[in-house]
Amino acid sequence: MKKTVSLLLVVMLIAITLAGCGAKKSSGVKVIDIQLTQEEYAFGVDKNQPELLEAVNKFISKIKSDGTLDSILNKYFGDGKPEPVASAELDPSKDQLVVATNAAFPPFEYMEGDKYYGVDMEIAALLAKELGKELVISNMEFAAVCLSVGQSKADIAMAGLSITEDRKELVNFSDKYYDAAQKLVVKADDKTFDNAKTSEDVEAILSKLDKKTRIGVQTGTTGQLYVEGDEDWGFEGFNVTCVGYSSGSLAVQDMLNGNIDYVIIDEAPAEIIAKTFNELN
Repeated sequence: MKKTVSLLLVVMLIAITLAGCGAKKSSGVKVIDIQLTQEEYAFGVDKNQPELLEAVNKFISKIKSDGTLDSILNKYFGDGKPEPVASAELDPSKDQLVVATNAAFPPFEYMEGDKYYGVDMEIAALLAKELGKELVISNMEFAAVCLSVGQSKADIAMAGLSITEDRKELVNFSDKYYDAAQKLVVKADDKTFDNAKTSEDVEAILSKLDKKTRIGVQTGTTGQLYVEGDEDWGFEGFNVTCVGYSSGSLAVQDMLNGNIDYVIIDEAPAEIIAKTFNELN
């Protein structure tokens, strides 16, 4: 899996700062290779634009059948080369497709300089072209993405979104385009979960922990629902302290700093973040 330059630069800056403060070099991190959830990613469309939802679903079907989606995924999970996506300035006088996202979620959306990269961003560029519209990317906190579309401040949410009942109150979800899962990230020398073979094994260990255990998540994601519990998902939650962050990389860094014990985030970002941190060690 490819690392992202922007994420690498952030991590390097943090590492340099710690080194300057005389902090002990971390031992790195590892991802426990067990899927804790089964999720489906889709795009969230403005409820006031049923024609856009129909067009998006037709487009998803098209890029699945003609190999375009596989080609994009190969750029971020294989040996392909990611392509930059530019955003136009918002101009109500123009025919634009306004996409709400959180560009801190590699490999689905992230930034290098003023250019956007990621699976969702490349799909967004092709969708705008298909619709004959100019692409505008509105970058915001993840928790605000669906709300922005629900308030008709953006046309569509494209941000590695898992389909949830709460989000359905704000947006109409498109057909799914990607299967995802949550995974657990721990310090490289942590052996707590080494003998776990299934999600049930991991959950049995987590269930024995108490509020002294702090688990980091990206705020507003399925990871937070998994840790805190959610009736719609069937997540019972755990008797631990859930700590929210604006990105998975910040959560992992805080774990290495000793402020939290574990991190639970989406599988693809977890792998990229772990690789990026470990390359600095």
